[in-house]
Amino acid sequence: MLAMLVINTFLVAVVVTIHYVFLYRTYRLLRQVTLRYRYRVLLGVFAALLAHLVAVWVFGIGYYLINLNGMLGSLQGNFIGSLWDCVYFSFTTYSTVGYGDIEPIGHLRFMAGMESLTGLVLITWSASMLFLEMQRYWGDLDDRGISDDPL
Repeated sequence: MLAMLVINTFLVAVVVTIHYVFLYRTYRLLRQVTLRYRYRVLLGVFAALLAHLVAVWVFGIGYYLINLNGMLGSLQGNFIGSLWDCVYFSFTTYSTVGYGDIEPIGHLRFMAGMESLTGLVLITWSASMLFLEMQRYWGDLDDRGISDDPL
């Protein structure tokens, strides 16, 4: 269990750090680019999606390596052991969708729980950043919610 705690701490630290860097750089970029605000928001959405994609892959690679070893747990169900299956499981876990077709066994359950919690926090963090970016320009709308900006 101690090994799984160390692995989880490492994975969560890597993912949170990567996410922080993506959001920080995106925020700075949005302040510098001379695009209409709608395009800035779109740029922010794509950057957030990319950050989440990287996080899912980091956890997916972690599942793959742990599943190869088998000492700390395994993934079972509709699962053939490929990296793609591990990344798919990571997507459903990170987003907390959890279809149930693949299930973690042993100490790997702790990692799945930590990924769900991490995904929930990071998705909320991204949504907050995008909300703040959108809120900066909502004052430009008239009472009907229409902007002078044609796009």
